[in-house]
Amino acid sequence: MSQGNNAGIGLEHVNVWFGEHEERVDAVKDAGFAVPFGGSFGLVGESGSGKSTILRAITGLAPDWSGKISVLGQDLGQDRGKEFYSAVQMVFQDPYASLHPRQTVDRVLSEALSLHGFDTINDRIIKILDDVGLDQSFRFRWPHQLSGGQRQRVAIARALIIEPTILLLDEPTSALDVSVQAEILNLLTRLRTERGLTYLMVSHDLAVVGHMCSEIAVMNDGEIVEVLSVEDLRALKANHPYTRQLLDASVQKRKNE
Repeated sequence: MSQGNNAGIGLEHVNVWFGEHEERVDAVKDAGFAVPFGGSFGLVGESGSGKSTILRAITGLAPDWSGKISVLGQDLGQDRGKEFYSAVQMVFQDPYASLHPRQTVDRVLSEALSLHGFDTINDRIIKILDDVGLDQSFRFRWPHQLSGGQRQRVAIARALIIEPTILLLDEPTSALDVSVQAEILNLLTRLRTERGLTYLMVSHDLAVVGHMCSEIAVMNDGEIVEVLSVEDLRALKANHPYTRQLLDASVQKRKNE
C-alpha cells in the first residue's frame, strides 16, 4: 500500500456492531480520528469501551462495520488482502495465547517471512531477534521455555519481520509483570523511532499511552468522548467529565504505588 498525503490511519463516522436485530450490540458508535504517517495515537478507556473493537475492524476481524476506514491513503472495503497485511501488523494483548505452543521461535518467524515472500530468511531472523533484544540462543526455543516478556518480544519480532509500516498494539503490556512492562514500552518506542513506524495503541492505562503516544482519544461506552494531546494529558487538562474521572483515578493510583 502506498503512502499518500502523510496518511497513516483515518476513521470517519465508523460504527461497529455484533449480532443482528434485537440481539445487535453497538460496540463502536460514530468514531473518528486521524493518525499521521509516523505518528503514535492512543485509544484509552475502561474494559468494554470499544477501543479494541476499533483495531479489530481495521484488521478485518470485526466484519460488521460502516463508515470510512483508510490506511495509507486508501479506503478499506470488507476484505483485507495480502498488500494490507504487508503494511499493517498487530501485536495482541496476551503473549501466551498469540504464539503457537508447538512451534519454535524460528518456525514462527520463518513462517511469517515465507507467507509474505521474503528470502534471506536466516539473515532476517538473526537481525530481528537482535532488534527486539533477544540473542541467538532464543531462536530454537519453544514458547513454554520463554517468560512473558520474552514471548511478547517474539510477538513483536513476528509483526516487524515482514517490515510493515503500521503497528496496531492491543494492550501489549497489560498481561506482563510490572517490572517487564517498562522494558517492552521502551523497546516499542525505540523501534518506532528506528523504523519510522506508525502506531495505533489501545490501553486502559493513561500512564502507558502518555509514555507512548502524542495524541489520545478517550472512549466510553463505544464513543470517543474527547481527543487530547499528550501535553494536555500530562497537565491534567480535560474537558469531558469521563476523561477527568480517568485522570483523577490515574493520579490516585500513582500516589498509592
